[in-house]
Amino acid sequence: MRFLLDEDVNPRVAELAWELGLDVSSVHEIKRRGLTDHDQLQHAAEDGRVFVTRNLDDYLFWTAELFRSGERHAGVLFIPRGLPNDHPDWIARALKRWVYGRQQLAGEQDFGSYHVDFL
Repeated sequence: MRFLLDEDVNPRVAELAWELGLDVSSVHEIKRRGLTDHDQLQHAAEDGRVFVTRNLDDYLFWTAELFRSGERHAGVLFIPRGLPNDHPDWIARALKRWVYGRQQLAGEQDFGSYHVDFL
């Protein structure tokens, strides 16, 4: 499973997640900061990456909009406010636990179009 972090997520999470064996990229490192939410979600889908964000309202909206229009995305994973941005190690470890939990419970490698979940 591959992930793309939104610009509202500390970019250090990507580095720490890589060290934990996860395929995580950040919009900061690929020079996509400042683009619209729709553009970010489309890019993640084109690259087969689950989009990871703290922005619940906007990305629930865009998930519904893309569903209505027939455009797919590779899933959205929301970071709850209880995982503060100034502790990127907590977020990286939560992401690792989330991946491990999905693999153990469902044996799933893909998240699936239009799926949303929370760390």
